[in-house]
Amino acid sequence: MTGHGAQPPFSPPGAVDALTDVAGLRVGHARVPGEGALSGTTVVLAPEGGVAAAVDVRGGGPGTRETDALDPRNLVRRIDAVVLTGGSAYGLDSASGVMAWLEEQRRGVQVGPDPSQVVPVVPAACLFDLGRGGDWRARPDASTGRAAVEAAARTEPGAPVAEGGVGAGTGAVAGHLKGGVGTASAVLPSGITVGALVVVNAAGSVIDPVTGVLYGEYGAAEPPVRPVAEVHEAARRRLDEARDANGIPPLNTTLAVVATDAGLTRSQAQKLAGTAHDGMARAVRPVHLLNDGDTVFALATGERPLPQGNPLALNDILAAGADAVTRAIVKAVRAARGVDARPGAGFHPSYSDLYGTL
Repeated sequence: MTGHGAQPPFSPPGAVDALTDVAGLRVGHARVPGEGALSGTTVVLAPEGGVAAAVDVRGGGPGTRETDALDPRNLVRRIDAVVLTGGSAYGLDSASGVMAWLEEQRRGVQVGPDPSQVVPVVPAACLFDLGRGGDWRARPDASTGRAAVEAAARTEPGAPVAEGGVGAGTGAVAGHLKGGVGTASAVLPSGITVGALVVVNAAGSVIDPVTGVLYGEYGAAEPPVRPVAEVHEAARRRLDEARDANGIPPLNTTLAVVATDAGLTRSQAQKLAGTAHDGMARAVRPVHLLNDGDTVFALATGERPLPQGNPLALNDILAAGADAVTRAIVKAVRAARGVDARPGAGFHPSYSDLYGTL
């Protein structure tokens, strides 16, 4: 029996265990082309009419665009897309390609009498992956953003989402371990769905140095399987080698989108974005450092009303959002494949390279 507003320990995932289990949301990835490129962009495309949105930034080195528009005190009520991108501040240009595509679809804030006179509001956040493929100038631009939003628009409703080294996760690392994109969802007893998509590119570690277990697996439904001591010791040596080869401490940033089909106000969405950071903190240690720009966007499609008569009904969504972020981080790290970049660009082994498929 659960208390008023309390959530059962583990809600089952949706049909594809992804952000796209929230009806109407679509996800597209695009990669920067070229031999020395290791970067890309991911776009979350809202349904026609847009979604309520909010943002919470906790890292000390954020790179963002249009996030002030999401303040509940400001004018914009709904948005049509969110951009997560590599390329550091340069990569924010990818949002321009998404804006151009949305304008062609006549989607955005109408600012004139003609339906084509719109200004799409496209919040974006970037992570640091410059030079990880060997070419410092290989980074997302407007064409990358357009390719990603077009990829999202081509998907069917409820489609699975590619994970690992795709889109904004192409050049992502977690410490010196390969990071990437992960996604997860939960369906609450009320029928409300909550989903998350995370790009794991953390300065902190995702691995417990004592056991080799992913931090995000502690407290999961099933106890984590600990690697045998010899495997863990070999993995630690390889990570030490990667740290020495890669040189300077990495600049990073973990990005997330958490979404629900519940009818949230913008202030409630703001709370969801904030508590979703708890899920990040369970899976990455330390987190929210000065060389991270950790950012969470929250989206609410409004298809299902919050249960009436329970002033704490939002708690279930808040808890599920944090849990989905933690699981998405674990899935991202497990889906990633190691990268041995061009000479001078370092190398980043994956969790499966070090520990196999535990």
